[in-house]
Amino acid sequence: MKNIQIFKELHQNSEPLLLGNVWNPQSAKLYEKQGYKALATSSSAVANSLGYEDGENMSFDEYLYIVERILQSVSIPLTVDLEGGYGKTSDEIVSNISKLAEMGVVGINIEDSVITSGTRKILDKEVFFKKLKSIVSKLKENKVDIFINLRTDAFLLGLENPVEEALQRIKLFEEAGVDGIFVPCITSEDDIEVIVNSTKLPVNVMCMPGLPDFKTLQNLGVKRISSGNFLNGYIYRNLEEKSSEIIKKQSFLPIFES
Repeated sequence: MKNIQIFKELHQNSEPLLLGNVWNPQSAKLYEKQGYKALATSSSAVANSLGYEDGENMSFDEYLYIVERILQSVSIPLTVDLEGGYGKTSDEIVSNISKLAEMGVVGINIEDSVITSGTRKILDKEVFFKKLKSIVSKLKENKVDIFINLRTDAFLLGLENPVEEALQRIKLFEEAGVDGIFVPCITSEDDIEVIVNSTKLPVNVMCMPGLPDFKTLQNLGVKRISSGNFLNGYIYRNLEEKSSEIIKKQSFLPIFES
């Protein structure tokens, strides 16, 4: 069975698909070793590892190189966080997605918000819908088989009445023909239940301090769970702490202390 088929089926199980969010081959290999069924890049973590801020500041070619190295290092399915698509037009975005699919990437995330001058803003839903519909249509015309996970940022941006805003957007995304819905920063069980029950598409939630445990999420009908860039941040906070201790103690002993 091809990885794309495996990946799609992983969204249909009763147990949610727990993704390992990665930023290089080393992190990808670690997740595969632990038995994760699929991986996803964190655009933020990849950008940070290359010295950039998140928000499509790295070039798509640089991103492609990292994705290619990850693909060559593991055998399990990999989906890519494509942010806004790394292109201004639908044709540019379709070209980027096609390149990823040709490499063996099984899915992409695409967002309904953009970062401009360091500030993230949600896009007009009708304008975004038309662009998204064009992208999905062209991918089908070109017979590009890839799982499109649409990220809506109503909760991430703390919009007024985020549930209602998300519901309106999800309806449009379904009409456009996407394969999944991603709602980062949603944590309330009641809100998650409303979102899950509003769509037949698999719903993806993300690691947050108040997110319910995996069993509760399963009972609510969530089909996919991401960790975003949080584990990347956790690792580098520990690196910062240990490197500081080495200077203070003038010794490498802090590395070996439990």
